[in-house]
Amino acid sequence: MAFSSTDDPSARQPAEGTLADRVTGLIAADIRSRVYPVNTRLPTEQSMTEQYGVSRTVVREAISRLKSEGLVETRQGSGTVVRDPKVSDAFRLGQPHQNPAEGVLRILELRRGIEAEMAALAAERRSGAEMTLIQQALRAIARAVKDGGDGVAEDLAFHIAISHAAHNPHYTELLGMLTRALHDAIRLTRTNEARRPELAAQVLAEHEAICAAIKARDPAAARTAAFLHMRNTGERIEQAGKDFWTGDSRAAAQRVARVKLGEAPRASSAPR
Repeated sequence: MAFSSTDDPSARQPAEGTLADRVTGLIAADIRSRVYPVNTRLPTEQSMTEQYGVSRTVVREAISRLKSEGLVETRQGSGTVVRDPKVSDAFRLGQPHQNPAEGVLRILELRRGIEAEMAALAAERRSGAEMTLIQQALRAIARAVKDGGDGVAEDLAFHIAISHAAHNPHYTELLGMLTRALHDAIRLTRTNEARRPELAAQVLAEHEAICAAIKARDPAAARTAAFLHMRNTGERIEQAGKDFWTGDSRAAAQRVARVKLGEAPRASSAPR
């Protein structure tokens, strides 16, 4: 899609946020308004860099966020394809909080039970191929960080790989509905943990413990490891100093807090 002569991109950009925030918002708005219909391919990275006047890095970050929000998905042989936005909008969380950490902590509390039981089921039910995917996802986190990334998308992919191994599609569907909040929540926790090497090492050890328990087919150990990972993540967030809750971190926390429970699907969403 190219902007028409009367289409002013700046008029649709949010007043605050990074370039990635703004491009994500623009593309998401076009998906919801059916400029990009369901099951059609998004334009190429090159087309979008020209359309929005940003770098490929910004476009890739925006696409990564849209995937996390469930608005697009990668299909083999088809590229990045638009999903039905009604699915993404069907479930929202929480109420805004004056304390920017509070919304993140509520997400983490919710995830404790979900992640713990999901890991236990994965330990019971996973196939050899699914175990390989979980291990690959774990290695991808370290590889992303080593290459200078934040590992957010890879961290989320690790947990989604576990959800598939649980052989209960509702876990994957629920994570898909929560990804808008989870993406920002994971970004916040990983940013906090990256400030201190010992915290990053703790997170790595916790992920490895979950993976090892699933590999050992030990549901009790997997449940405990996943629960402790969520609990410890919450504690690390609670211990973050006031200086952490500024700038991008505060903006991400505010996005988490704006996710609302029970918001009806947008009127423009076509039935699936």
